[in-house]
Amino acid sequence: MKAISHFLAAAALVTGAACSSTSTSTDTGTAGTSTETGSPTAGATGMAANDMGAPAPVVTAADAATDEATFMGTFASMSDATFLMNTASSNLLETQAGQMAAQKARNPEVRKYAEMMVSHHTAATQELKAMASPLGVQLPPTMLPVHQAMLDKLRDKSGSDFDEAYMDLMEKAHKLDIAMFEVKSNAADKVQIQAFATKSLPALRTHLTMADAIEKKTD
Repeated sequence: MKAISHFLAAAALVTGAACSSTSTSTDTGTAGTSTETGSPTAGATGMAANDMGAPAPVVTAADAATDEATFMGTFASMSDATFLMNTASSNLLETQAGQMAAQKARNPEVRKYAEMMVSHHTAATQELKAMASPLGVQLPPTMLPVHQAMLDKLRDKSGSDFDEAYMDLMEKAHKLDIAMFEVKSNAADKVQIQAFATKSLPALRTHLTMADAIEKKTD
């Protein structure tokens, strides 16, 4: 559960940063500075300095591509095609993680949940393909970096540590799914995309509720 709390806190920080960036202003009009908010300015090395004068951490493109909070921050503006591709990648994550858990999990409830994930998300992938093809959307054959990074964290786990890590992953993955599907259930360019998102939400919420209950038993 600690991993979920850290993830949600990171998402809140990303949202807060986005909001504050729109309200920053300057008195002088000089680019890159703010006399009202005291925003960090670039030092001699070209790196932003924090309040203590130390260089701010540098976020690379690779880091951003695998950061779950950054990924969630893209949901509000994603196109229908991006939604379909994100969903395909999430299905791959939950199918492959489920296959791994069916082999490695120690807890019978975890194995049963994993088998359900494989079944449900394999069927969801087939439905997704049938929807994407007429719209000319090419679904990715492999996971997005953010989903691959989530799966990779499971590979070296074993025993009860694996069970807990897998259920933490299922909580996190379904929170991301629900946030993404809620966006498209409220507004989509294509009516069939909106209907698909709305129809899928109850099952995703059920998966999350089940994951929460089982995860508590693996702590």
